[in-house]
Amino acid sequence: MIEVYRRPTSLADALSELARAGADTRLIAGGTDVMVELGRGSKATGLIDLSALEPELRFIAEDGDRLTMGALTTHNDILGSPAFRRDALPLVQACAEVGAPQIRARGTVAGNLVTASPANDTIAALFVLDAEVEVAGLAGCRRLGIADFCTGFRTTALAPGELVRSISIRKLGPTRRGMFLKLGLRKAQAISVISVAVALEFDGPRVIEARIALGCVAPTIVRVPEAEVSLVGSTLDRAARLRAAALAAAAIAPIDDIRASAAYRRTTVAALVERALDQIADGTEANGLAVEPVLLETLSPAQAVLPFTGSVDTTINGRRYQLEDVQHLSLLDALRDAAGLTGSKEGCAEGECGACTMWLDGRAVMSCLVPAPQAHGAAITTIEGLADGEALHEVQQAFIDHGAVQCGFCIPGMIMAGAKLVEECPDPTTADIRSAISGNICRCTGYAKILTAIASAADVEAETQRIEVGT
Repeated sequence: MIEVYRRPTSLADALSELARAGADTRLIAGGTDVMVELGRGSKATGLIDLSALEPELRFIAEDGDRLTMGALTTHNDILGSPAFRRDALPLVQACAEVGAPQIRARGTVAGNLVTASPANDTIAALFVLDAEVEVAGLAGCRRLGIADFCTGFRTTALAPGELVRSISIRKLGPTRRGMFLKLGLRKAQAISVISVAVALEFDGPRVIEARIALGCVAPTIVRVPEAEVSLVGSTLDRAARLRAAALAAAAIAPIDDIRASAAYRRTTVAALVERALDQIADGTEANGLAVEPVLLETLSPAQAVLPFTGSVDTTINGRRYQLEDVQHLSLLDALRDAAGLTGSKEGCAEGECGACTMWLDGRAVMSCLVPAPQAHGAAITTIEGLADGEALHEVQQAFIDHGAVQCGFCIPGMIMAGAKLVEECPDPTTADIRSAISGNICRCTGYAKILTAIASAADVEAETQRIEVGT
């Protein structure tokens, strides 16, 4: 149980807290990994919450041939960054594969890296983009190459008292091209069975450098030098692509687990490497990446950071609340138990079902993965606050009109995700709507009417906006 919760408001304070902390203290930012681990029994008596450090640690910067992201830069930040979309396609594609919009709105690339699972989508992309990790401690900062930082299964080179400050990657630029591919058991919220990242540098038509990284085939991300060397000097012709794919499959000793056998992984590696090289050769490596990704974010104006002293002072549905003794709870449990707002439901408590979706400072989030103290000084909207007085929100009304409600358990989360989409994107495509609710599970299999209802609500919203601007 969490006995001590600290929320420092500067990096210097965070490092001081970390230096004093005991072995059972965990760092937390987006919470999408840590909250799941705590729910599964991981022992921690203290949390140091980094979320108030966004002014220092949530940034994207360009410097020559490198791009840098702060430790609190989210997957959504990368997806929405023109610089990363232009010069770091493999990482953008990997971020698009992480969880669902509510997870990407909170989860950070640095958190994905520090968790150090070979199934984490962004790490293979960081390997082929020659990432460097800046680590900070009271003694100062040091830089490590990505291969030196990732030391083993769920282990890193972070020493006691250190945290990741930033990650930089080498731009693809005009002479380098690459991509990321993932095989999962479903299209969203899926742990990788296999992931492949590729980056190639060309001199005219010929490959002069190749980097191929594979995830989920070993305890750590692995490179396949034999396949990489085979591509150097080639024009990426069909024979070269097939040869590299075969060499990549032959070079690994795949793990055998519940998601796939070793033999299946070896066959799949060959297929995915071949597919990635085919798409790079064809110039179609960016196909399938949404031009305007669904983020489920319409951020509120920045709020002043309030020191956390034990009680959570927050605004829920326009009303001020002061929640006491909730530092050990998730935001979902705090709102249900301490604020009496029971509209948001707990289906899985692991960010898998979306029933608990609500808005935190304009972001749709899985509230079961948000530590309650992160609501301190924030503005929250729950299903109870979505209606405007007596008038239902257009998404709520559309769910009624189109019979989109069956058992009803998932519906609060579905409506909150759909309403945020309509706010963010008044004219969504069917693909946009599918993406928006990809983190929400309807166990009654009622998706067809849910899709229709959200599309109908979007039409109403678009017509309302046209009337308001007089067009």
